Amino acid sequence: MDHRISPGALPALAARLRALPPSCGSVRLVAVDGHAGSGKTTFAGALAGALDGAPVVHLDDLATHEQLFEWPGRLREQVLEPLRRGETARPAKYDWVARRFATALEVPSAPVVLLEGVGAGRREVRPWLAALLWLEVSREVARERGERRDGPGLAGFWEGWMRAQDAHFAADPSRPFADLLVHQGPDGYELRDQAESSPLTSAVRHRT
Repeated sequence: MDHRISPGALPALAARLRALPPSCGSVRLVAVDGHAGSGKTTFAGALAGALDGAPVVHLDDLATHEQLFEWPGRLREQVLEPLRRGETARPAKYDWVARRFATALEVPSAPVVLLEGVGAGRREVRPWLAALLWLEVSREVARERGERRDGPGLAGFWEGWMRAQDAHFAADPSRPFADLLVHQGPDGYELRDQAESSPLTSAVRHRT
């Protein structure tokens, strides 16, 4: 079953997320996953706005040039465990220009916290999640968008990134475990149920 959600109706989805059982202490941790360039950051930002400024953790801030997908330990120690304890998380943010962790972020223990990035719904993270949303954009289209956004100067980085991303999703796919598949169209977002028994999809399905 499909549900078209215009930008103005995102609060309806936000309300259903707030109604989910907490998954990380008192926090409902919601993952926004998909291929690089699929629009995760834009969607997460729009959803965060509908959630009255819910914190967004960007996995790009935890990854490094040498460890594109070896960030679960940092995520658990610097973000998930503090949130589980009801504390403000203060993860170190990676500077992609200086190639080092340079500053600290603040992620308050809010009713809903969004986790955005490639691999946000991976095996090691799923036990902490209240819901998993997948941006349904093909690998090829997402890459084209990303390269157009970043420009030719990062073409070499994209080559290496795509190899790492393909290897990650081959070993640890997120999409089969998504509660909702998110399509972006000219009139807003369309959500497709994937897990029929999920509390989130049931709530969205019966919202009208």
